[in-house]
Amino acid sequence: MLVDGKKIAAEIYADIRSKYEATGFHPCLVVFTCSPNAETRKYLELKQKRSMELGIDVVLVELEETVTTKKVVDAISVGHERADGLLVQLPFPPQVDIDRVLEAIPKELDVDAVNYRGEETDILPPVVGAIAEIAKRHEVRFEGQNVVVLGRGRLVGKPAAFWAEAEKAIVTVLDKDTPDVDRKLREADIVISGAGVPGLITPDKIKEGVVIFDAGTSEDGGILKGDADPACADKASLFTPVPGGIGPITIAVLLRNLVGLTKGGLD
Repeated sequence: MLVDGKKIAAEIYADIRSKYEATGFHPCLVVFTCSPNAETRKYLELKQKRSMELGIDVVLVELEETVTTKKVVDAISVGHERADGLLVQLPFPPQVDIDRVLEAIPKELDVDAVNYRGEETDILPPVVGAIAEIAKRHEVRFEGQNVVVLGRGRLVGKPAAFWAEAEKAIVTVLDKDTPDVDRKLREADIVISGAGVPGLITPDKIKEGVVIFDAGTSEDGGILKGDADPACADKASLFTPVPGGIGPITIAVLLRNLVGLTKGGLD
């Protein structure tokens, strides 16, 4: 079964509107970015578009490519004075200490839940929140299941592994240095992929009936592709396509997080 991410996202937006529009409150999201590539710009534009549709104000702060860690931290310190939520749109240049930057985001403004470690919370990292939303709607059980996470990145791999473990799954995290990746992948009941390698997962590498959450988007020849070959959908019991699967839901979850953090939001 293919997951319709746009439909799920639309339902989340409708829920957001119903809970805060009547208050007349307009949350403000401050987004920090630095030398964004074409893919990042598209994602930022989508966030801005969806925010405007919901009456959410977005302030985009684009920092110079030579920015230092201190300047980014200082910008966050100033930015939080006018924000209901803060977001650092990765990636940033290599000279910036991202750990220090993300630690500077006040927890009460952290719409990305960047320091999530599997604790019970209503504010999940957007990709994890999207996976949780899909799992709930399609009755995907994680407890006791063999879950393979591809990639150890801070946006997908790490938080997804923490969340799956909290859901009492048996979690194996794989990366390019892991031995015998294909065998371990074939044993998975559920695959969560954030490797960013187009076509990494092919039908011969998965078992019949596997659930695939593909969050590994990248561009290939100007076309947005996921880690999983679309042909995997014929073998999977549930499959999130790229585009149109997890991606649209992550933006909806991000904005739901923002509204949930505000005083005029989901109370």
